[in-house]
Amino acid sequence: MTHSVFIDGEAGTTGLQIRDRLLGRDDIRLVQLDPAMRKDPQARADCFAQADVAILCLPDAAAREAVTLTADMDVRLIDASTAHRIDPDWVFGFPELAPEMRERIAAARLVSNPGCYSTGAIAIVAPLVAAGLIDETEALSINAVSGYTGGGKAMVADFEAGTAPVHFIYGLDQRHKHIPEIMTHGGLLLQPVFAPSVGNFAQGMAVQLPLQLDDDRSVAALHQALADHYANEAFVQVVPADQIGARIDPTALNGSNVLRISVHGDDETGCATIVAVLDNLGKGASGAAVQNMNIMLGLPEGTSL
Repeated sequence: MTHSVFIDGEAGTTGLQIRDRLLGRDDIRLVQLDPAMRKDPQARADCFAQADVAILCLPDAAAREAVTLTADMDVRLIDASTAHRIDPDWVFGFPELAPEMRERIAAARLVSNPGCYSTGAIAIVAPLVAAGLIDETEALSINAVSGYTGGGKAMVADFEAGTAPVHFIYGLDQRHKHIPEIMTHGGLLLQPVFAPSVGNFAQGMAVQLPLQLDDDRSVAALHQALADHYANEAFVQVVPADQIGARIDPTALNGSNVLRISVHGDDETGCATIVAVLDNLGKGASGAAVQNMNIMLGLPEGTSL
């Protein structure tokens, strides 16, 4: 059986990556819009009407408009924007988050794709909150570095022209758009301090959570809780304790849909750091969208990943 998929916003970085993952699949027919008609509501409506699933790779306002445009259609939506990630009417598209998530995604008409930073942060925080190793009101700090492709066309142009800094920190007003979803889906009641940054590399990401240790929260306990949560997952992996390296490469998983978590620290010092590495354009964007699409259509989850 062939399923029809429309990528609304195909010309952007995420849209192009999704298209490349789907091209050549004999179970997917891409519904494509003439670029000259991309802002024509009727032309877009015609494409939505032909699709079983539409993937929205749009700014937030345009994504909301697309939802209104498709309100009376049978098309199912995956929104890669920030617009609906904490909306209770949408299913959060992180299949590994909890045992029931795949069933919920499979049955949903509306699925929100997680953000890149938040994918890494939630992957660490949510299982530890569930295991009682992080309190929902604990004061946390989350640090992260991303490749510059996560910043859109203008940032990509700056780095490729050599006019951007080698590395910069931003979001210092603590209003980064990923914070609400980190709190909502990570199970936190107190806003964490979030310090994202961008490095002079195109793709890749590392998200870090420093923690103080005590008798109940040891390095081994943190590792075991995460390993148990992701024990049967193909795309979220926990590095075995005896394979932990001294350095973390944020580009190590580029080109894949894998997110890898490692637990570092020393019980004697009372300090630990948990690190999630992922491709910001893979599990942090296009890979996650295709994974969700496969689940929604009842197709093998790992196809194109």
